[in-house]
Amino acid sequence: MRNILITGTNGGLGSAIACEFLENNPDDYVWMGVHSQREIANKIRDEFPERSSIVPLDVSNAASWDKAMDVIAEKGGSVDVLVNNAGAHNDSLLATMTDDNWHRVIDLNLNGVFYGCRSVSKLMLGKRFGRIINISSLSALSAPIGQSNYAAAKAGVVSLTRVLSKEMARAGVTVNAICPGYIDTDALSGMDESARKAAISQVPMRRFGLPEEVSAAVRFLACPQAAYITGSVIKIDGGIY
Repeated sequence: MRNILITGTNGGLGSAIACEFLENNPDDYVWMGVHSQREIANKIRDEFPERSSIVPLDVSNAASWDKAMDVIAEKGGSVDVLVNNAGAHNDSLLATMTDDNWHRVIDLNLNGVFYGCRSVSKLMLGKRFGRIINISSLSALSAPIGQSNYAAAKAGVVSLTRVLSKEMARAGVTVNAICPGYIDTDALSGMDESARKAAISQVPMRRFGLPEEVSAAVRFLACPQAAYITGSVIKIDGGIY
C-alpha cells in the first residue's frame, strides 16, 4: 500500500486530490495534512475510514513537519507520494505591501514546499522510489499585478522543483510541478460577477477549470507509468499562457 501525504486538504483543490487517489487507487492510504480548519478533511476521513487519516501540519513550520513525519512513522508508514498543495495569497501592490504580508505568503507557498521536500527526500532516497508533486500556480509564469509575493513564491516552487528533480533522479524519485490557472474552488468564491466574467474572457476555453482536472494530472504524475517524467512544469490553464 502506498502512503500519500497531501497538504492543504481542507480546501477545494486539496480535497479533490485526496478523493482522486482514494476513489481510483484502492491500494493507496492518504494522509491529509491540515492546520486549523478540518471540516472537509473530516468528511473525507469519515467516508474512507480505513484508508485515510488526518495529520496536524502547519506547512510553514519545520518542527510541525518533523512531528507529522513522526506520526506517520508511528503508524508504520512512510511517505511514497508527497503532494505539496497548501498555500494562500494576499494581494496588494508592492509599494503598499507590509512585511508581514510578504513573509507570510512566502512562508506558506515557498518555505512550506521546501520543508516538505526536505522531510521526505531522505526517506525516498533510501527506498530509491518516490513521487513529489508541487502545486505551483500560473502566477509563477504570468506575473500578475498585485501578486509580487505570491508570484515570487510560486516561481520559487518551480525552480525548486527543477533543481530537486536533478538531485533525486538517479534514485528513481520524480519531482514535478503543476501550475493551475483559474480553477473553480472556494479560492475564487470572492469574485463578483463582473470580475468572474472578465477572468473567464481571458481563458481561451471560456470557462474555469475543475478541481478534478487538476487532481487527475496529480494522480498520473504519481503513477508507475510516469516514471520518466521529472522536472516538468505542467500548465492547467485552459490555454491562457
